[in-house]
Amino acid sequence: MPNPNYITPEGARRLSEELGRLRSVDRPRIVQEVADAAAQGDRSENAEYIYGKRKLREIDRRMHYLTKRLESAVVVDPKEQKGDKVFFGAAIEVEDEDGKRHTYRIVGEDEIDSKTGRISWKSPVGRALLGKSPGDVVTVRRPAGDIEMEIVSVKYT
Repeated sequence: MPNPNYITPEGARRLSEELGRLRSVDRPRIVQEVADAAAQGDRSENAEYIYGKRKLREIDRRMHYLTKRLESAVVVDPKEQKGDKVFFGAAIEVEDEDGKRHTYRIVGEDEIDSKTGRISWKSPVGRALLGKSPGDVVTVRRPAGDIEMEIVSVKYT
């Protein structure tokens, strides 16, 4: 598997819920709106019909994407990880050069959320942290210049 799609159980559940909502709520609603707009007559100048068809294509595209991502998903439960090395699903507390502490959680590409510190295992920070232990210092290359971070703690919850 050249490019695995690792995901946490929580992330897989969220993708499944979104796919289910699109399939059972959003798509049927838009199909009905398009049918109602089509019943009004001339479709070539009917903005509701044109917009509805465009929205329907967007929903179908998203459903296709989610289906493919879920089919290729490799679910990794962080609770099954042991030890203090950084692997997928770990919550890592780091201290940067300025003494500021940050907490990151290593997650899959479909779960990234920078506001909550969820970073991809493929990101520069994620790649730098993988396989390291508390006390290790890692250097992260970034456009604004390299930064060093010391790993303070690693937890799996």
